Amino acid sequence: MTDEPPPTPELPDELAARDVELMLRVKDGDTEAFAALVEIHQHRVIGTVAKMLSDDSEAEDVAQQVFVRVWRSAARYEPTAKFTTWLFTILRNLVFNELRRRKRHPHVSLDQPRHDDDERPRDTADTRTKTPDTTLLDGEMMDAIQRAIDELPEAQRLAVIMRRYDETPYEEIAEVLDLTVPSVKSLLFRARTALREKLALYLDA
Repeated sequence: MTDEPPPTPELPDELAARDVELMLRVKDGDTEAFAALVEIHQHRVIGTVAKMLSDDSEAEDVAQQVFVRVWRSAARYEPTAKFTTWLFTILRNLVFNELRRRKRHPHVSLDQPRHDDDERPRDTADTRTKTPDTTLLDGEMMDAIQRAIDELPEAQRLAVIMRRYDETPYEEIAEVLDLTVPSVKSLLFRARTALREKLALYLDA
C-alpha cells in the first residue's frame, strides 16, 4: 500500500476565489457559507483588532461586530475586489470609530493594567530554551513594540499591522485605506521611522 502524496497547498488566487464563491453564497442567504467564512478569517480579524485596540478583552466583541456587518451588508456585496479587502474595509471602519470614541470618552478600566504597569499581560515566551533574563527582555521588547504601535496615527497603525503581521500586499492595504500604493509606501515609511525612534533604546542595546 503506497502512501498518498500530501495535498497541494492552495495558491493565493485559489483562496481568493474560494472566498468570493462563499461570499456569493452568503449573499443568497447561505448560513453555512457564512459560518465557513467566519471560521476561515476570524483568527486574523481578531488578531488585527486586538493589535489595533491593544485590548484582547474587546477584540472578540469588535470582531463579532465585523462579521455581523458582513452578514448585514451581504446583499450589497459585489466581487469587484478580494473578499479580504472588503472584509478589512469593514474592520477599518469599525476599529477607527472605536478609536475615535475612546479619544472622546477616555477611561481607565479597573480590570486592565496600564500599559506602563509591570503586570501588563505579555505574549508567553518559550522558556525551555531561553534564560529568564532573555525571556524578560523579549517580553519587554514586545511590550515596547506594541506601545510604539499604539502611539501611531490610526491609518499608520493599521498599515503597519497588516504589513508586519500578515504580509498584506501594498495594493490590498491601499484599497482598505482608500489610498494609492505610493501613499501607502510613504505612510509605512513614516510609521517605521517613528517606530525606530521610539524603539531606539532597545535597538541600540
